[in-house]
This record gives sequence, structure tokens and C-alpha cells, in this order.
Amino acid sequence: MDPWQVELLDLDAYLARLGIAAREPSRDALDELHEAHVRSFTFDNIDVLLGQHPGVGLDAVQEKFLGRGRGGYCFEHTTLVAAALQRLGYAVTRRLARVGDPAKEEVQGRTHMVVEVALGEERLLCDPGFGMSLLRPIAMDGDGSSEDDQDGWPYRLVPAADPTRWALERLREQGWEVAHTTDELPVAPVDIRIGHHFTSTFPGSHFTRGLLLTKHQPGRHVTVTTDRLTVRRPGSETEHRPLADGELDVWLDELEVGLRADERQRLHSRIGELRR
Repeated sequence: MDPWQVELLDLDAYLARLGIAAREPSRDALDELHEAHVRSFTFDNIDVLLGQHPGVGLDAVQEKFLGRGRGGYCFEHTTLVAAALQRLGYAVTRRLARVGDPAKEEVQGRTHMVVEVALGEERLLCDPGFGMSLLRPIAMDGDGSSEDDQDGWPYRLVPAADPTRWALERLREQGWEVAHTTDELPVAPVDIRIGHHFTSTFPGSHFTRGLLLTKHQPGRHVTVTTDRLTVRRPGSETEHRPLADGELDVWLDELEVGLRADERQRLHSRIGELRR
């Protein structure tokens, strides 16, 4: 039996939500699916803040994303993408990563999920569920000296000192910054459930302490937090400013966050508590 239960995925509904057709495995088809996914769904922790997270099993994730029109965070995004790719005939391996640069800060738990795809002789890292996700997969080869331009945002994947780890880096104003380091240890569904339990319930987890809502849009990437707005555009200075009174609803609509009226009201109440 498949421990990931990918047969539960309604593949037709998922592809319809992305607005793409099923295609034979190829680099172009993989790029298309990955980018369509990150442009279709928000990265957010809203259900964590509302205390109603349904879990990270595939059945719960697809009901939330496809049934409710919602988004989520890495465990959900990657669970859905990995299942879709597997159903489409790709060779996938689920991986866990540590967020941040272990050389500069306290080592974090393995609480980020990505998926590795083997396509012919090529290994590719798919990362659809990071705050500022890759638009398209990035090759896991070479010495990290080559940049991967993702619509104006340069990334590179650097082999870490430990040969079983890869560091994903994004070029920022101050230079290359490590987003996370992925290892090549085996991952089982229980590892994802444990990671989700920690990130969604531990009092020190940043997912329990404030709003994080992001989405790729044409020509920009938008981040909405408890009290701030950040808009990034390739080649332009990043816009940071306080979130104005009443502006949260504007962005909930703009980013197409599928909240019911009662959920939106509860979110406002929760954010009010966090601000106080």
C-alpha cells in the first residue's frame, strides 16, 4: 500500500483548479504545473490562527484547497503537488528541510517540506510551499555557481558542507541569503504529521504568533502580516509599510483567500488580539 495514499487525489479537479491539462512528464510540463500551483494558491497560516487546521493528510489537504478554495503552508502545498506529480508519472521523493542559515543562527527543526523529482538524468527541487516560493523547480546539480532566474528573482542551489544537504539561496539587496537547507534522509507520513503538529501548536512557532499571507501575482509577490504589507517586484526596491485600518479585507479579496464570512470575522478578532 502507498503510505502517501496518492490514489485519493482528485487529479482532474486539481488540474482544473490550476487551469492546465494533464501532460506526459517533461521539464516543460513540470515547470508549468509548479508555477500554476504557486500562482493559484496562497501561502498562509490562517487555519492555524483560527484553531481549525484539518491536518496534513492528502484527503484533508485536497478538501481544503480544492473544496474550500483555500491555501496553506508547506506541508499542505507539497503534499498536494507531490501526489499530483506521482499520479502524472513523475518519480518523486519527499524531503524535509531546515529553514534559515545554520551557519548564522540557531539550527531549526526539520519543519519545511519540499519534493525532489527525478526526470531522466536530472534531479530537480520543487518548493511550492515557502513564503516566497520558487516559481519553477531548480536543478540539484553543479557547484551552485550558476544562477536560476525566476522571472527576475535569482536563486541558486548550493551543495552544503554535509554532502547530504542542499542550501537554497535567494539573491537579496545584501547578497545571497539561505532560505533553507534540504537533507536527503528518508521521510515518512508520520514525519509530516509531527512537523505540522509542532509548527501549528508550539507557542514559540511563528505560525502561531501572527498572520502570514503571501502569493505570487504577475510582476510582484505580496506578503501580508499582522500589521504590515510587503510588495516585492523584480529589479525594484521592496515596498514595506504598515497595514492601514480596514486594508486586510482588501488583500483577502485581492489574493482570493476563500474565507467564509464567519471565518473572516474570527480572523479579524484573532488579529486584534495579536496586535494588542
